[in-house]
Amino acid sequence: MKNNEVIVIGAGLAGCEASLYLANHGVKVKLYEMKSIKKTPAQKLDDMAELVCSNSLKSDDIFSASGLLKKEMEMLGSSLIPIARACSVPSGGALSVDREKFAKEVTRQIKDNPNIQFINQVVEKFDTSLITIVACGPLIDDKLFEFINSIIGQDNCYFYDAIAPIISADSIDMTRAYWGNRYDKGETKDYLNCLLDKDEYLTFYKELINAKKVELHEFEKLKVFEGCMPVEVLAQRGEDALRYGPMKPVGLKDERQDKKPYAAVQLRKENMVGSALNMVGFQTNLIFSEQKRVFGLIPALKNAEFLRYGTMHRNSYINAPRVLNAYSNLKKHPNIFIAGQLSGVEGYVESMASGLYTAMNCLQLLKGKNLITLPSTTVLGAMQNYIASACEKDFQPMNANYGIVVAENLKNKQEKKQKIYEISVQEINKVLKLLQE
Repeated sequence: MKNNEVIVIGAGLAGCEASLYLANHGVKVKLYEMKSIKKTPAQKLDDMAELVCSNSLKSDDIFSASGLLKKEMEMLGSSLIPIARACSVPSGGALSVDREKFAKEVTRQIKDNPNIQFINQVVEKFDTSLITIVACGPLIDDKLFEFINSIIGQDNCYFYDAIAPIISADSIDMTRAYWGNRYDKGETKDYLNCLLDKDEYLTFYKELINAKKVELHEFEKLKVFEGCMPVEVLAQRGEDALRYGPMKPVGLKDERQDKKPYAAVQLRKENMVGSALNMVGFQTNLIFSEQKRVFGLIPALKNAEFLRYGTMHRNSYINAPRVLNAYSNLKKHPNIFIAGQLSGVEGYVESMASGLYTAMNCLQLLKGKNLITLPSTTVLGAMQNYIASACEKDFQPMNANYGIVVAENLKNKQEKKQKIYEISVQEINKVLKLLQE
């Protein structure tokens, strides 16, 4: 290796995944993080790799896009997925974590790694001649984002992201809620189901669509990502929009009347002991007093104690198809890699995967070898190839999904998923052999 050092800016999920991968392959890493000096509006913890919106890393089913992506990452040498498994909390077929334990363990591994130099500093610009991974997340420092825009020559892209409330478990009226999974699937009962009848739902719905929201600045156009849409924005699409979304009653029973409820809100454990619960799919931009009032119309939550209210914040990302190569480095500055949500991927696992992918190519660059891409028959390859080749004009962040994976057109969905899985494993094994050469 000519210069065995990589600069990583940002100790979030992408930055930590990238740093650990490189360090574990003998590369010296300088990891910069501003959190102890300057927290973003979404950050609460002091540790690295903080999960801020939810504690769920989505489905662990290897025949789902998110489950297969995690499988691909583990095969490629992910450090964060094994940590997540060690810090998991029950959540049906999903992989969810105790976010504090997860962040503490990632922080410990980063600080204990002799190849990683951790530096507390607000980075406003950097040397473009050095191999650098910019993984500072969607709430990037304004001056750093201005600097990046100055070197790639484009206008800002952005969307708004919202966070769901967290509620104290002992404040919930359990006479109007029960623990269980949809269709009673799984050995453990991982979701607290808060049920509503038709009149209760309609009362809640009418108050929600008329509730007072946090006002945005006049120059900020509201642009939300579908995967993190505020519940009140979704409700504006129609009276039944929530009943087909986060309040769908499918697979649940009203034990009091032995019938399907009209609507339901599910809460998921936020920590291992289950003392705090996250309102699943209830990201919101309502003012705090309105959250307490309107969400209190859900019968089980009439006396709910909010440990954290929902909030909304502006997320930044670059126009990846215009400025990024398929290797996740800049077209104009190939030494600079963009990882995580700033690059245009959306989601926790996707951010980790992006960090892993950029680290693999940084290592190739250091070795003087050709950079690699993964085929779009893999979930990671499909995601990275999408953000590098999507329509520039209408580009929006993308999460892992089978819609972007190239697959044989089989009518039987299960057979199709099985085939996608088999081809993905074969392709990842080919990449692993290539990386070992």
